[in-house]
Amino acid sequence: MNSNKDKSPDSRSSRELWLSAAFEALVQNGVGAVKIQPLAEQLKLSRTSFYWYFKDRKALLAALIEEWNHKNTGGLTAASEAYAESLAEAVLNVISAFLDPNQFDSKLDFAIRSWALQDPDVMEEVRIADEVRLQALTAMFEKHGYDSHDADVRARTIYLVQIGYISMQVQEDLATRMARIPNYVATYTGQQPTPNEIARFHARHHFVPES
Repeated sequence: MNSNKDKSPDSRSSRELWLSAAFEALVQNGVGAVKIQPLAEQLKLSRTSFYWYFKDRKALLAALIEEWNHKNTGGLTAASEAYAESLAEAVLNVISAFLDPNQFDSKLDFAIRSWALQDPDVMEEVRIADEVRLQALTAMFEKHGYDSHDADVRARTIYLVQIGYISMQVQEDLATRMARIPNYVATYTGQQPTPNEIARFHARHHFVPES
């Protein structure tokens, strides 16, 4: 048994607290900032409490990858499988996920991809995640009647545009993004979303267009 676990952790400490601080450091300053002592100082906790939840820094970094994958890949996959009466609505479900950091955290995805440039193992994790996401999007198009080749190309169009948004760190206010979304849907699907579909989408994001 690790001697660091002989005593109970500080009552203020938790695995989620350490992970949250590590994610913030990763997003703000890169993986080099994810270090035990600075995190402990930030949280006003002892290093000992860290070892109650993680064996070492390597274990913390592995947990970051796991949580990122669960949140972003899981969120996008769930969005692609969500109920939709039309393909346009299905694509709006996916776009909605990209707009909601609780479903898909774009800043976190950017941080993980930046980390991957320094670490071949993380790059492989990103490659696998990209493939899973693309498969989910392709399956969505196939479900709505597209053949495998067309479904694959349309899925890549959606996904690569979004990764371009993330990689270029595009600054776009919500009104501008919302104005473009019907045209994005038409480009991705060949179908124009109905006014009711757009109205429901706006309501989901508490957006009221100017009259």
